[in-house]
Amino acid sequence: MAGNMFVWYELMTTDAAAAARFYEGVLGMSGADAGMADMQYTIVSAGGAPVGGIMELPAEARKMGAHPAWMGYIGVTDVDAVTAKVQAAGGAIHHAPQDIAGVGRFAVVADPQGAAFMLFRGSSDEAPPGAAAGTPGHVGWHELHAADGASAFDFYRGLFGWTRDQAVDMGAMGVYQLFAAGGPAIGGMMTKAPDVPLPNWLYYFNVDAVEPAIARVKKGGGQVLSGPMEVPGPMWIAQCLDPQGAPFAMVGARQ
Repeated sequence: MAGNMFVWYELMTTDAAAAARFYEGVLGMSGADAGMADMQYTIVSAGGAPVGGIMELPAEARKMGAHPAWMGYIGVTDVDAVTAKVQAAGGAIHHAPQDIAGVGRFAVVADPQGAAFMLFRGSSDEAPPGAAAGTPGHVGWHELHAADGASAFDFYRGLFGWTRDQAVDMGAMGVYQLFAAGGPAIGGMMTKAPDVPLPNWLYYFNVDAVEPAIARVKKGGGQVLSGPMEVPGPMWIAQCLDPQGAPFAMVGARQ
């Protein structure tokens, strides 16, 4: 398993079946029941390789104010040790390390500013089948909207050894710091805009062309919050909400 890289993505939502249909229509994902005895879990794939899972947001989480959202799993060699490092660095533990029979061990944590993510160690060292970079339906970019971008980067550098890549001056919006995990940049971190209520990770799914994908989002009942907007590459992005309210983004060519 790739250490300190994003390895899985999970959507917790209020209507898993409807969400699966939406992402199938927008991103070309296909869903299959995972066959778990104690819960309904849909594994979604694209381009012949798994992307992540979709499940119902637990009732207990809803009572605590949780909203539909995508979560990223970061692969580590020792979930318990990294969970302890998160806590020592001022982060929070939302779900203590726990085993999933035949799958691996995971924990749900948050950085000191409140952005949540998951830690994961598979039960096997064999990596799941991957997809080529840029494959539609897979995540191509990871973006942290932090309360303070600079100190957030220091936390993740200490936790995962991520390194700085290019820094982009966005003027009044501050610095957009690209980061890498042993290779090309895999994402960026920034201080969130004032109208973003809470720090969060936003995941950009690859699409062949952004404008037709935007049309599919609207047709499927989702909302487009911004875009299409050109970014270095050159590529185009759009930030969206799915019909249940989970934020996601898309990245691809103009058309």
